Amino acid sequence: MKLIKEKEVLYSATKPTGLLTLGNYLGAIKNWIPLQDKYSCYFCIANLHAHTVDMDADLVKERTLKQLAMFLACGLDPKKSVIYVQSQVRQHAELCWLLNCNTMMGEASRMTQFKDKSAKGINVTTALFTYPVLMAADILLYNTNIVPVGEDQVQHVELTRDIATRFNHRFGETFVIPKAVVPKVGARIKGLIDPTQKMGKTDDDPNNIIFLEDSDEAITRKIRRAVTDSFGKIKFDEKNQPGVSNLLTIISACENVPIEKVVASLSGQNYGALKSRATQAVISVVRPIRERYEYYMNNLDRLYYIAEHGAKKAAIVAEETLKSAKFAMGLL
Repeated sequence: MKLIKEKEVLYSATKPTGLLTLGNYLGAIKNWIPLQDKYSCYFCIANLHAHTVDMDADLVKERTLKQLAMFLACGLDPKKSVIYVQSQVRQHAELCWLLNCNTMMGEASRMTQFKDKSAKGINVTTALFTYPVLMAADILLYNTNIVPVGEDQVQHVELTRDIATRFNHRFGETFVIPKAVVPKVGARIKGLIDPTQKMGKTDDDPNNIIFLEDSDEAITRKIRRAVTDSFGKIKFDEKNQPGVSNLLTIISACENVPIEKVVASLSGQNYGALKSRATQAVISVVRPIRERYEYYMNNLDRLYYIAEHGAKKAAIVAEETLKSAKFAMGLL
């Protein structure tokens, strides 16, 4: 089985959290697609991490399959990248234990999620305490060079570096030391009803969000209801005209056209024309994603095959790293 090795390795893992939004796609996932040609990419659906909180088993399975289908629908290519489900590669859990033996209590206790929830008196599991160590295992298994993360996740990559450096010093050179990279953020899409806040998939008002599963009719209805203002002029001014500016941002990101050109093309027109343009732009992006997503969800055998094939490719590299770590630690 051929594996890509001549490029730097990029690793990204995301928990299966449910529906993805237009904001998720335009702000992040869309930017992953060209990375597949630049790096040897590993994209992991981190379903083991999903159980760090109280999670229904059926829901985890459903969300895992949906997220895999949606990643494929958005353009992640199993011929270019290794796309897999974390629980199908047993080496993640095994290396996590070895790294736990080389992680200090103080280090783990300083990680944000555990610290924040503990401070609020929330009864947390040991999994939440040690999940940054599992994250370190995720990264280190694949000789990772680059880990694209948000600002809030940089500390986890720093912990990974510390654990790997300590291990290498104690047992000999075993792990590649990865580097966190905070990628340039794509379009910052705000809510349709509250354009001052980020479009979030957990929002209480579904009209505030465009999901990548939404029908053309749903998209049309939601954008028709989008908040604008009383100025009546199409202008990019996020402070004074956040609703109009958000729709202009959406058009710009969907059409790959600079915002100033979008504004110029709509000069002298009303907000109805703005919403019509935004609707067409969003549908042109979402419809093919939705159709590919529906294909995979209606062909689960194909989805399971891709997951299994990806796991097998991941396991080849993961097993070599795990063997090296066990040998270094004197484990038979």
